[in-house]
Amino acid sequence: MTITAQMVKELRESTGAGMMDAKKALTEVNGDMEAAVDWLRTKGLAKAAKKADRVAAEGLIGVAVTTGRGVAVEINSETDFVAKNADFQALVRELANVALTVGDSVEVVKAAHLNGKTVETVLQEAISRIGENMTLRRMHVLEGQTVVSYVHNAAADGMGKIGVLVALNGPADKAEAIGKQFAMHIAATAPLSLSEATLDPAVLERELAVQTAKALEENAASAKPKPDQVIHQNIIPGRMKRFLAENTLLGQAFVINPDLTVEAAAKEAGVEITGYARVAVGEGIEKKTEDFAAEVAKALQG
Repeated sequence: MTITAQMVKELRESTGAGMMDAKKALTEVNGDMEAAVDWLRTKGLAKAAKKADRVAAEGLIGVAVTTGRGVAVEINSETDFVAKNADFQALVRELANVALTVGDSVEVVKAAHLNGKTVETVLQEAISRIGENMTLRRMHVLEGQTVVSYVHNAAADGMGKIGVLVALNGPADKAEAIGKQFAMHIAATAPLSLSEATLDPAVLERELAVQTAKALEENAASAKPKPDQVIHQNIIPGRMKRFLAENTLLGQAFVINPDLTVEAAAKEAGVEITGYARVAVGEGIEKKTEDFAAEVAKALQG
């Protein structure tokens, strides 16, 4: 497979690896981007790259909460300029409130009524009025005794580039007070799951494979190699324990008090975190980019 400069650039941006290392990684794995990330990590040449680092789109996340229920909806636009438009922001707020009341999926929300019309019709009219394509792309519903919301980089009340919902059990006043802090923590750290029990087994399997290969390679290159038993019973489990502590919400060090894990901080506050959602604009959408020369050449071709 031909390794293009764009592929090398994408891998460099997502891993922080050097140009030659990125090219070698892609060559070794025949252009498979995820395998190239793992290859670089095995060699100690890259950080763990999250897919969210490699995607981009415009729009806003709208959040709305009522007793025991919260929703986060993503409305995409073509440009950030439109995301700052008061008309667009009013639409995001209205759709979040509709989703809070009737929604359990994007399809249900689109079919629901808003001001005497279906949401789908309202969206189409907004596209014609504002002059830019927009989509109600996804939504997340979270339920619990108490649900707290937070938006990061707020464009207006209840909407921003990152929306977070946290569900908690325990006294409502305590849950509300510390829940906002937990939501801010989640916005900052982007955990992969609530706990080890809820982490995708495929993610664990992939990480174990990377850490095993890395530990064995490092040991083979060491002037004083350790016995295989030490590698498999101490070093690799230790690295996996650190991975879980860094990537599961309950295991993370609480940003407001790093001496406590989030789980310990919740327990100390007399509450229990039962679920969360972190929704960022553009996750999973690849934005196609072209260099200026390619753009001009394309235009000249008609």
